[in-house]
Amino acid sequence: MNLTLAACAAPARRAAAVALAALLLAGCATGPTAEPTEPAPVVATPVALPETPPPAPPAAADNAAAATDAPVASPPPRGRHERRYDTTRNDLWQRVRDGFGMDELDNELVRKWEQWYARDPAYVQRMTARGGRYLFHIVEEVQRRGLPAELALLPFIESAFNPQAMSRAAASGMWQFMPATGQDFELRQNLFRDDRRDVLASTRAALDYLQRLHGLFGDWQLALAAYNWGQGNVARAIERNRRAGLPTHYEALRMPQETREYVPKLQAVKNIVLRPDGFGLQLQPLEDHPYFLSVPIERDIDVGLAAELAGLGLDEFQQLNPQMNKPVILAAGTPQVLLPYDNANRFVRELAAYTGPLASWTAWVAPKTLQPAEAARLIGMSEGELREVNRIPARMLVRAGSTLLVPRDEQSDVDVAEHIADHARLMLAPEGRPLRTVKFKAGRRGDSVAAVARRYRVSRAQVAAWNGVAPQASFKAGQTIVVKLQAAPARTKAVARRKAAPAARQAARPAAGKPRAAAKAAPARRAQADAVVRGPARTAAR
Repeated sequence: MNLTLAACAAPARRAAAVALAALLLAGCATGPTAEPTEPAPVVATPVALPETPPPAPPAAADNAAAATDAPVASPPPRGRHERRYDTTRNDLWQRVRDGFGMDELDNELVRKWEQWYARDPAYVQRMTARGGRYLFHIVEEVQRRGLPAELALLPFIESAFNPQAMSRAAASGMWQFMPATGQDFELRQNLFRDDRRDVLASTRAALDYLQRLHGLFGDWQLALAAYNWGQGNVARAIERNRRAGLPTHYEALRMPQETREYVPKLQAVKNIVLRPDGFGLQLQPLEDHPYFLSVPIERDIDVGLAAELAGLGLDEFQQLNPQMNKPVILAAGTPQVLLPYDNANRFVRELAAYTGPLASWTAWVAPKTLQPAEAARLIGMSEGELREVNRIPARMLVRAGSTLLVPRDEQSDVDVAEHIADHARLMLAPEGRPLRTVKFKAGRRGDSVAAVARRYRVSRAQVAAWNGVAPQASFKAGQTIVVKLQAAPARTKAVARRKAAPAARQAARPAAGKPRAAAKAAPARRAQADAVVRGPARTAAR
């Protein structure tokens, strides 16, 4: 799509985008908000899939027969998007049931969660309606890898299929990735986007992670416990039982209550999918075909404009594209958007005909550490708008190398470069005292980023950035570690004199209760001091 940007700016759209920036992390809706429009004649493309994952572990081979071949991506769309799916299959829930392959779990905790869901049919209805946007894609990926279909239900218990969910522990997205784990699985988290919320990227990463865990433990229940609690914790729990001569299966391990209930909760959802009528529930009917298409974009474009061209409400657009942190989509970092079929056709048609500016925002990198007011003056925008769009708190400096979201110049036709789109971050420092660099070496047993952060009362992200490592990394014995701390406040000579004066006056007073002894001792001390100053020769000359 060769599109020419108009020379004029879009101040009205930029003003609306300021408000949009505050809404990008809003909670999700329960269903589509826009009616589909009649598609224009354009060329087909199937759902874009992430890169091919590693092969499934041997223990998952029983499910390999249910695997389907991955769709082959077509060239970028130039015309109508055609629906391509097996028309003989029309019930996605039945396809999920047919793919179940995990061992059954039957205990009181399963009963507890079955009753919990059965007591709130409206919640189940909302959750399944919301999941209908994403479930086909997840089932396709699960079966393409030869994995049990129960894994496709995991977002129900992780986030209720809310791709914008954020936990108290900072886990994010419908698969609830922690920041460090997300980085391990190549989910970028920067100023402009958080791939933990990206529908395609997070699904790829979650299935990669689950396959890795199954390869480590050889058991899906243990793999799920590790997904919730951490593989190190599960490994240590298994080792404790092994040493004590106890069983090492899931139900035999000592674990936190949340992890104890994790697999039973998934089993309860599985049982409801198998027999919804048995619990007095109804599942949202889901057809066995894709809900969305992946549509390439070649230029930076405002989020609001993209939704408008697709004929979607902003909320529905964000349900399919929830990874954006700012009111602009950078093509270098997010080269596609997800849209429902008919809206994808409309987007392609409207984008080709659009002659106005696509993006009213761009990125600006601070050349040095600046006051926000100074940065705003250099950029040519108000300080208030700069602070609001970039969420800069009061009494903070913008550090050198920070990336800021700023209005795009009226004459500029240059999109944000890939290295900025992938690595942009905002670094702030408190006004006042500068930072001082402290270097030391890790001990004989090494050290970890987390331990150093606790020791110096800074964040793991800061320690990681100062040392060019990941937040979950460890330092080897003898390795140089760098931390940056606030320098002590400068003391002027006048302040030093004022602080020293009381101590000097106190030292000059005779000791309380012994004035005569002190007075008698003074001449002797002075004579001794004079001897030291004058030296032996002068003393002998006397």
